[in-house]
Amino acid sequence: MTFSIAAFCKDTGMLGCAISSSSISVTSRCAFAKSGVGVALTQNITNPDLAPLALKLIQDDMAIDEVMAKLKQNDNNYQWRQLGILNTKGDIQMFSGQHTLDIHAQYQGNHCFAMGNLLANTDVPKKMVEFFQESKQLDFPNRLYGALNAGLQAGGELGSEHSAGILVYEKQNWPCVDLRVDWHEKPIAELKKVLDEYLPQMQAYITRALDPVHSESYGVPGDE
Repeated sequence: MTFSIAAFCKDTGMLGCAISSSSISVTSRCAFAKSGVGVALTQNITNPDLAPLALKLIQDDMAIDEVMAKLKQNDNNYQWRQLGILNTKGDIQMFSGQHTLDIHAQYQGNHCFAMGNLLANTDVPKKMVEFFQESKQLDFPNRLYGALNAGLQAGGELGSEHSAGILVYEKQNWPCVDLRVDWHEKPIAELKKVLDEYLPQMQAYITRALDPVHSESYGVPGDE
């Protein structure tokens, strides 16, 4: 039903994730991150409370294995969850409960991991991590997107994907990239169109927030 990748880039300090699902609005329920802290994914039969808790515990400097144990303690239904967390130290923990849907898999790389459930085959997460690790020539958001697309090309879900998203944090408390396709026949292809439109404007939006005096023209009626 869902496949995803999460990663941290030591060179840029960016961290985030990309995700797709047959369900509507997958990113809003399953993908969470925080600048300088880490990424947390909660999927399969999702409990959105778990990911913010994971990020809080990581920020409190709890060891990553202890964070995963704490998530299980706080959810009596954790055997229905598929969870993945990473911090900026490169520590990673993943968990697929005994009730994870049908074919499911997870794969860990260097500062990244991928996982999925109701997959076409168990190679999907591995192909995603391989793409991410072999695409250092790309900017971080496009590495995440490419990894997601690699998962699709490897088989993706058993059924049809309908939503997809990319979430990236850098230095600010808000995401520098938060793009979502919430219902579409080809959401991953559509997400690339949105990403290509957004990335050339990304820095302008950051400048407007931090230094509006020196920001670019807004390009709206009445703007000088």
